Amino acid sequence: MRRTGIIFGSAVLLALPNTGFAQDMTAVVEATNSSAFIFNTLLFLIGGFLVMWMAAGFAMLEAGFVRTKNVSMQCLKNIMLYSLAGLMFWFFGYDVLYMAANDYVNFSAFITPGYTIEPVGLAGADDAATAALQGAALDTGYSVASDWFFQMVFCATTASIVSGTVAERIKFWPFFIFVAILTAFIYPVVASWEWGTGFLDDMGFSDFAGSTLVHSTGGWAALVGAIIIGPRLGKYVGGKVHPIPASNIPLATLGMFILWLGWFGFNGASQLAAGTIGDVADVSRIFVNTNMAAAGGVIAAIVYTQLRYGKIDVTLAINGALAGLVAITAEPLTPSVEVAIVVGAIGSILACLTVPLLDKLKIDDVVGAIPVHLVAGIFGTLVVAFTNPDVGFMPQLIGVVATAVFVSVVSAIVWILLKVTIGLRPSEEDEIVGLDQAEIGVPAYPEFVTP
Repeated sequence: MRRTGIIFGSAVLLALPNTGFAQDMTAVVEATNSSAFIFNTLLFLIGGFLVMWMAAGFAMLEAGFVRTKNVSMQCLKNIMLYSLAGLMFWFFGYDVLYMAANDYVNFSAFITPGYTIEPVGLAGADDAATAALQGAALDTGYSVASDWFFQMVFCATTASIVSGTVAERIKFWPFFIFVAILTAFIYPVVASWEWGTGFLDDMGFSDFAGSTLVHSTGGWAALVGAIIIGPRLGKYVGGKVHPIPASNIPLATLGMFILWLGWFGFNGASQLAAGTIGDVADVSRIFVNTNMAAAGGVIAAIVYTQLRYGKIDVTLAINGALAGLVAITAEPLTPSVEVAIVVGAIGSILACLTVPLLDKLKIDDVVGAIPVHLVAGIFGTLVVAFTNPDVGFMPQLIGVVATAVFVSVVSAIVWILLKVTIGLRPSEEDEIVGLDQAEIGVPAYPEFVTP
């Protein structure tokens, strides 16, 4: 995400004597600033609600990929994690994200126009909300409330990635606790390294919309969780892999298309400015590259599965689109359309190759989030050094490694603590009968429930 050309004005004109001409030009400059403020804020808000709609995409994708006995649980987890992410990001996450810029964490300035530093503790949230409703100063270039909303939906996306990987064999409340820590601390810290002007930003690391900061952060947390929790019952028995089919391919397909739609907000609004012709043109180019990378990912997955398995795998075609989207997210502006297609296609192939590798390692990923978000996210981040001439390879590699180490270590600590205290997995009996009956009490498909 980059902050570009947001405020416009002419210091020379404003410095002229107080003539009628100078007054007229001052009015023009103020009107220009106001227009830029409005369009920048609208970009944040429109992009934000498109990314929020991705929550529905993740819910439908996961509901389609899990078995019928666990669909209600996946729906509930997605409802919960979006809501919890909003609360955690309000009270903690946004300030943590910008802590490098603010020098320390404070809990009132994060929504106040101009980021006024007045640490007053958690109670400051009420004052902050009031300030946001009262309006904002033009010197920010956009409504700070719109920035908070846009950043918050990115935070929720990170949690959604974890949900699908550990599906069908984790209890609700341990997952709730992990999401709270992920959205209040783990994701905001990683995002602060680049988008909060932290050390990765200082060394020239570039991640336009979050291939690493969002997607691989969620991917590392999911990978560590899958290892510590273990595979679903019956997945790996006698040294063999026993595939567990998805329950609803149409629903998973719908989820994929919702995510594809939401990605235009994810990448397009990460331009963070729409107040000039150049900015709007850049947003348009980002839309095209984003769309074509996903298309390249789909075709690559179809061709690969036909050649590799003799039949086309629709689940890999679905994830091929998502892998292409993740891969282009780190730099959707500078590549040509042809390069964007290639980036999406390679990201998709890497995801397809990772699926059997995980099975060999007996790492059970229900929806394929690790191949899609972690592997394609790493690739997309590293390839920026070749698609953006202003970015070097070493800063990209350092960013990938730093994210891997921090997220893996902190996530492992949290997962292990949950495992040894309240426990992560349901009983074997509950896992066999399904979490819809064992924990939710409302089956998604009651006609398939044995009385």
